[in-house]
Amino acid sequence: MDGTSAPITKSRAARLIKRNFLEALKSNDFGKLKAILIQRQIDVDTVFEVEDENMALASYKQGHWLPSYKLKSSWATGLHLSVWFGHVECLLVLLDHNATINCRPNGKTPLHVACEMANLDCVKILCDRGAKLNSYSLSGHTALHFCTTPSSILCAKQLVWRGANVNMKTNNQDEETPLHTAAHFGLSELVAFYVEHGAIVDSVNAHLETPLAIATYWALRFKEQEYSQEHHLICRMLLDSNAEVNARDHDFKSPLHKAAWNCDHVLMHMMLEAGAEANLMDINGCAAIQYVLKVTSVRPAAQPEICYQLLLNHGAARIYPLQFHKVIQACHSCPKAIEVVVNAYEHIRWNVKWRRAVPDDDLERYWDFYHSLFTVCCNSPRTLMHLSRCAIRRALHSRCHRAIPLLSLPLSLKKYLLLEPEGIIY
Repeated sequence: MDGTSAPITKSRAARLIKRNFLEALKSNDFGKLKAILIQRQIDVDTVFEVEDENMALASYKQGHWLPSYKLKSSWATGLHLSVWFGHVECLLVLLDHNATINCRPNGKTPLHVACEMANLDCVKILCDRGAKLNSYSLSGHTALHFCTTPSSILCAKQLVWRGANVNMKTNNQDEETPLHTAAHFGLSELVAFYVEHGAIVDSVNAHLETPLAIATYWALRFKEQEYSQEHHLICRMLLDSNAEVNARDHDFKSPLHKAAWNCDHVLMHMMLEAGAEANLMDINGCAAIQYVLKVTSVRPAAQPEICYQLLLNHGAARIYPLQFHKVIQACHSCPKAIEVVVNAYEHIRWNVKWRRAVPDDDLERYWDFYHSLFTVCCNSPRTLMHLSRCAIRRALHSRCHRAIPLLSLPLSLKKYLLLEPEGIIY
């Protein structure tokens, strides 16, 4: 009977010590923690299972399915928990008792967790004690890749100053550099810092996307349908650092394609002025103007007429006339966009598909515009003034944006030549 009760007592004692150890970590009772470790009644690298719904302590391989209950808790050592709680005193006690600094019971090292939590003091201590700066998490990310918030910028700087590889790609199917990550999350200060410290501006990920392409795509907050000035600033900085504006990804999309997909006229203007080719085609044979056409109806915050105007003034090919009804289908609630595109033709005739493309409520709402459109786009030629505009634009072609503002003409005529919409066609 005594022989069976002894192991139970030891088991309960071990659980009690483990519970006291965890409570000391949570309350930052470093004195109690030190006393427990001095007694050598528990391993300094003991692993705990704790609730972690935000997965700050966990990292998993891409493509692996896990049941949801396994994602609500994580395994962690005392080092991980000290960093997670931000308890520097406990962290120092554990390190003084030779805790394993690079262990990753649930896929992340303590340094990864410190960067995730944006805890600069913990980052400094771990670096001082020999943490590996370039070690991968189970998901294939380095500590720099976990610096994704404005509050973690100082952590990233500390890592780079201490020798972290600023061009190290993730060890997963994305293969992104820290510069890609900073561009994705709109961290302009960090982008500037990485470039200053040797980041390759035109590095590509597994999809052949450059940081410029990444920043361009994420400049639109899709849920809010708002444009991010931070991402715009990053694009400006990358272009000023000689980023390749016509770089193509694995689908042959350029950054201009991505800006057009977002209907982001600010970035489109920036890229066209930097030398973006307006007629580059993707793998499906679509140029940027087709991208704008596809998304005009689902970008409520956009000004599509400016996007069309920019592309046409930089030499973009016009929409095939027999497909012009698709322009009306996409832009029926934005008559200014239709006006810009239709005025790029010397003459174009309407057909029944045009009328079918306009909902009755929009026809009524914008009656003056549509009446002028169907009146002008008939068998009769356009006005001599319009034909003169077309002749000048044809001669200047892709130089319209640059040459027309230099002409000795009244401002109103310059705007006319640059296809500035007026709300009616004549």
